[in-house]
Amino acid sequence: MNPSSIKKNVDATIAAQSLAHEPVIVRTVGRKATITKEELFQAALNLIGPQKSIASLSLREVAREAGIAPNSFYRHFRDIDELAIELIDRAGHVLRQILHQARLKASKQNSIIRSSVEVFIEQLDADEGNLSLLLREAYTGSASYKLAVERQLNYFQQELQEDLIRLERLNHSKLFHPEIVAKAITQLVFNMGATVIDMPMTERKEIAEQTMIMIRMILEGARHLDEAQIR
Repeated sequence: MNPSSIKKNVDATIAAQSLAHEPVIVRTVGRKATITKEELFQAALNLIGPQKSIASLSLREVAREAGIAPNSFYRHFRDIDELAIELIDRAGHVLRQILHQARLKASKQNSIIRSSVEVFIEQLDADEGNLSLLLREAYTGSASYKLAVERQLNYFQQELQEDLIRLERLNHSKLFHPEIVAKAITQLVFNMGATVIDMPMTERKEIAEQTMIMIRMILEGARHLDEAQIR
């Protein structure tokens, strides 16, 4: 054997020994190495729809949609229920911010009613799906999901109450029992949303206009009915 052949054999042997001591990295095709909470939230939102609640999702479905192994799910959530409740909380927070900004931009009481209801209707078809999620889980979700939605509705009421008090002061008027007014308006608007969510836009607009009139009636009544008159 000539010297060059011997050298090649020695180099090949050294290379083989070196590779034997290196860790072998195996990657599963189509799966992510890491995942964030937001990506898991989005995966769940992708899977639910008008006929499918979060309660019907399995952990494996969400993991597959997110492109991860099921075990990676547990890095962020104990189970699908924990993901669902956090997703409801997230949806409520985002939606409250959107509606609050709409109220801040309005300077007159009538424009506040219209802008709030119109933004609410717009959110029914928003890509994020926050409002449709709250409406669906409030009526078809499990008991724990309904409680999570109810907690978000309480936050809506509190923030609306604060905004109503602020706006009444600006208009030099006063609402009797603003907490009841805020509760009545919140329940009215969310019930409207649940009613129109599957309707065509023309029918939605008609019901939205009726809802605005109802809100004005509530506000006018609250300005003129004191404690004695209510009882």
